[in-house]
Amino acid sequence: MTATPIEFWFDLTSPYAYFAGREIDALAARHGRTVDWKPFLLGAVFKVTGSTPLTAQPLKGDYARHDWARLARLAGVPFVLREDFPLRTHLAARMVLAAAAGHGSATAGAYSKRLLEALFEEGANIADANLAAALGAPFGIDPETLIAAGSAAEWREALRLRCDEAVARAICGSPWIIVDGEPFWGADRLAMVERWLSGGGW
Repeated sequence: MTATPIEFWFDLTSPYAYFAGREIDALAARHGRTVDWKPFLLGAVFKVTGSTPLTAQPLKGDYARHDWARLARLAGVPFVLREDFPLRTHLAARMVLAAAAGHGSATAGAYSKRLLEALFEEGANIADANLAAALGAPFGIDPETLIAAGSAAEWREALRLRCDEAVARAICGSPWIIVDGEPFWGADRLAMVERWLSGGGW
């Protein structure tokens, strides 16, 4: 019997999704699992929760910037926060949905990680449709197809439905990891996810 994939819900403009996304596939593989990468938009969730991006919140914003830099040092990876953060990543999110439909979840996951790396390691503007689409080419995803998906009504609706699903399932942050129905919020919950997988829950 095939084990249920781990659901990895993420917003492409979430630094914590970047840090967790670097580890989630390897974590899943250690337990014989795969990862279903599920892009959504935190903005849709914020309309329900009344929240705002961390960098716009007094006190929390300063802490978040400090925490992201610290996590990068811990992981030994670059970290860049653009001045125009947070970006509008709806076009790129639609491209990931189209990539998953055409090439499978594993390829979409690899593409998603590349988008996150481009944004948070290189400071690239992944809100630019041409740039976001070009990043799919190394994974065998046609950039022209991705550009078309970014503006297509089909994928606009697919992303809207994904965001509606997130709200319906009470997903209120990024990353949001679901293991056999059990939710975990945040990059700092990866150790807990690993323990849950090792022990079959508690």
